[in-house]
Amino acid sequence: MCGIVGVLGEHEAAPLLVEALKRLEYRGYDSAGIATVNDGHLDRRRAVGKLVNLSDLLVHNPLAGKSGIGHTRWATHGAPTTINAHPHKAGPVAVVHNGIIENYRELRAELAEAGMSFVTDTDTETIALLTQYHLDQGLNHVEAAQKTLGRLEGAFALVFLFDGQDDLMIAARKGSPLAIGHGEGEVFVGSDAIALAPLTDQITYLEEGDYAILTRHTTEIRDEAGALVNRPMKVIEMANSRVDKGGYKHFMAKEIAEQPTVLAGALRHFLTAEGEINIPAEDIDFSKVQRLTMVACGTAFYACLTAKYWFEQLAQLPVDVDIASEFRYREPPIPAGTTALFVSQSGETADTLAALRYCQEKADKIVSVVNVPESSIARESDLALPILAGVEVGVASTKAFTCQLNVLLLLALKAAQVRGTLSDEDIARILRGLRALPGVFNSALDRDSKISAAAQKLAEARDVLFLGRGTMYPLALEGALKLKEISYIHAEAYASGELKHGPIALIDKHVPVVVMAPRDALFDKTVSNMQEVMARGGRVLLVTDQAGAEAAGDDAWDTIVLPQVDEELTPLLYALPAQLIAYHAAIAKGTDVDQPRNLAKSVTVE
Repeated sequence: MCGIVGVLGEHEAAPLLVEALKRLEYRGYDSAGIATVNDGHLDRRRAVGKLVNLSDLLVHNPLAGKSGIGHTRWATHGAPTTINAHPHKAGPVAVVHNGIIENYRELRAELAEAGMSFVTDTDTETIALLTQYHLDQGLNHVEAAQKTLGRLEGAFALVFLFDGQDDLMIAARKGSPLAIGHGEGEVFVGSDAIALAPLTDQITYLEEGDYAILTRHTTEIRDEAGALVNRPMKVIEMANSRVDKGGYKHFMAKEIAEQPTVLAGALRHFLTAEGEINIPAEDIDFSKVQRLTMVACGTAFYACLTAKYWFEQLAQLPVDVDIASEFRYREPPIPAGTTALFVSQSGETADTLAALRYCQEKADKIVSVVNVPESSIARESDLALPILAGVEVGVASTKAFTCQLNVLLLLALKAAQVRGTLSDEDIARILRGLRALPGVFNSALDRDSKISAAAQKLAEARDVLFLGRGTMYPLALEGALKLKEISYIHAEAYASGELKHGPIALIDKHVPVVVMAPRDALFDKTVSNMQEVMARGGRVLLVTDQAGAEAAGDDAWDTIVLPQVDEELTPLLYALPAQLIAYHAAIAKGTDVDQPRNLAKSVTVE
């Protein structure tokens, strides 16, 4: 979950490295650092905390050189300290690393026995010291890096820089993404293409196990076996890589407000002028799918839980949903007729990618729903469906979640159409509602001040419960996750019917309960649960529509009223108040909305 950048350029590297790291800071902000080679001399600067601290350091203690590497860290091994910050340096080699080296203890013991000493608590220092050891044995720079790579177990993206070598970088990936950017007499490396967007739009993605020997004028890529390989160069869309707050105070606020626009764009992509769902039948034939296995992490997992209701109710298709980090370790059987579907915003989520690879030889089809079309998960799928959310920087996913729901609903409708389980009239009705949804979102955003006032009151609580039935249960889970992610308020979610099976013991006047309940077929049962809460002194914040508010009466502590939409569309719309409640509670608590403690945006380690 760290950000990596490398430059062999024609201009001073330090400003380019810092600017690229700004675009990667959502990957980690515990510490940051850069190293450069200037007149053959390798030197570095590192600082704890956010990137601005490194920028301040470089003002007072600049670093010259046109060759360099940089890193912004999310700590895995060792506390966030200057000593543990990257780049790590051992003699004539500096290394930046994203991932986890699983056998670093064994390697560390070997190096200690050889007389080499350690100064950090990190696994990454082992890589630098091992490379130094191989250089001391007489190997050249490329050979030393190659031999080091052969000893590493685990996941990594790595870039090496060497003393005395201002026209050489070595980059490698195994389990963590890494891209090479090409310029005129320049070459760049980044763990994310958006970091390289101001420098170049020509990108080559390293495949699993690849390593690259880079100079300003040559790019040599070899696979894990050492064989020379060609990887295609792609042109990235610069507009899709723009990263700024657009006048908003936080990226999260901007990304919440962008949802009507990105949803409208995604619907234009997936729906033809004639109202047909534009998912080619040859890519996935739902008439032959007997079971759907859906796998994801975090917010994407809740999108899958929501889609389970759609696929089973609309398409009569049995669905299993798994957390990616548990899925492959269960070693579940994958029967014939199974399609495996993976959801990931970044398309690089380590656990989800590992689960996909587990299914590759077992499932009939691999389908992915991703926000980055050139990501590892997308490239390794039979069919990759883009959610078209645009760049999402805020750690707490907002527009990506609603865009995931949008694509999953369209996929479920396509399945229902092919399987003949839903009438043409019902499909047309739902699609009409979807086309109107961006406008409904704009109307719902007008409730922001009302939601803000309710969130201010929630922010005073230490514990909050969320309840929901049917598709509102995954939305309750998502609401609780959002609240604890960015406000640090302890929040839990339960299916409403489970309340009396234990959680009701938590209810008192100090524990607010957020009930997500549009006026649907399950509404009356949810209101009964709400009454059980209030009978025990609990305070209920009801999120519903006008019909639900009228039916529930005035007993709720507070009520947020949303526009009426078709029952199938409520998960998309009710994601909005869940996001805004968390956002405004975090503002009230004074937390860092976009970069909450201990979290990073892209989880590329297990």
